[in-house]
Amino acid sequence: QVRLVESGGGSVQAGGSLKLSCVASDHIFSRCGMGWYRRRPGKELDLISFIATDGTTKDYADVVKGRFTISLDSAKDTLFLQMNSLKTEDTAVYTCATYPLSSSCNYWGQGTQVTVSS
Repeated sequence: QVRLVESGGGSVQAGGSLKLSCVASDHIFSRCGMGWYRRRPGKELDLISFIATDGTTKDYADVVKGRFTISLDSAKDTLFLQMNSLKTEDTAVYTCATYPLSSSCNYWGQGTQVTVSS
């Protein structure tokens, strides 16, 4: 069973930056695309960014486009999310997972809290 472990969350003031990491326990990036999801307080789970197995095809939700950058280091089995110009509305639990989900690529991290204060 593949494990995904996120880190890098925390508290930051609006306008600040954080970089999230997601370490996989196995070499899955060559066969599974990856995504970052978030769940804001009282809201549904949203996909905010994904990166394909080629490592270059990426996309972002409009609400984070231009501020967040997804990347991966295949040699270290690590997925990243660089978050700049953070807003209070970015406060959420951020979770990494395989994307798109399939029978052979269905792995989720436990989530990391990001809190942005004004």
